[in-house]
Amino acid sequence: MPDYKKIAKEIRKSILLQHFLSKESHVASALSCADILTVLYSGILKIDPKNPTDQNRDRFILSKGHAVAALYATLVEKGFFSKKLLETFCQNGSLLPGHSTKDSIAGVEVSTGGLGHGLPMGIGMALAAKMSKKNHRVFVLIGNGECNEGSIWESALFASHHKLDNLVVIVDYNGQQGLGKSKDIINMEPFKDKWISFCWSTIEIDGHDFSQIEKSLSQLPIQKDKPSIIIAKTTKGMGVSFMNDSVDWHYKNPNEEQYNAALAELKE
Repeated sequence: MPDYKKIAKEIRKSILLQHFLSKESHVASALSCADILTVLYSGILKIDPKNPTDQNRDRFILSKGHAVAALYATLVEKGFFSKKLLETFCQNGSLLPGHSTKDSIAGVEVSTGGLGHGLPMGIGMALAAKMSKKNHRVFVLIGNGECNEGSIWESALFASHHKLDNLVVIVDYNGQQGLGKSKDIINMEPFKDKWISFCWSTIEIDGHDFSQIEKSLSQLPIQKDKPSIIIAKTTKGMGVSFMNDSVDWHYKNPNEEQYNAALAELKE
């Protein structure tokens, strides 16, 4: 088994570096999905940084595109590009814009950030693969706040109707969104039951437990002829104590003192 804990710490350090240097928002959103991306890119996804456009590769879409610092940090660990490039995050002319942008750099499949758009694109890819009799899979990471969007539920109906068992949705369910707790903005509960009623194979896991993440991603599809959804219960800002489960860090970025304090925690 890969040293997930070590890889995840490096990813979190790189997330913090990007947000500290750029002074851009969404550091906590990126931290919450770091463990999921760690496992995905450490053996689950069939991808090759030396051949990133291989037609038989698995596709990964970060639908919550505002958390793209997590994706860039993960791609660095996978060997897609140099870590030095992370220092240009969100600067004018950079190859690393502040939301996922197609063809900006190898490993980014589509442009996302307009919430609710990534899943429909992923479904198109999965349907195309089925029609072309291809064996690759499509993984889409969405946020729980993103599920306020009607396009998510239209997509859910379409995917189950077309029996897209090559499609996997992972929900970074940290219980927060831009301005507060999700339950206080639009209560989505019972969340799991909604997906079951839309005819998806559905499981819930601890999104920071590497063994649970690995197990859920290694046994796909959950059920033949049904799309799979993994509801990963996470903590926003995970890995940095003063960012944990705090709505303040959706839009804040760390100053030098906070950056150094966060790095110190990750070195423990």
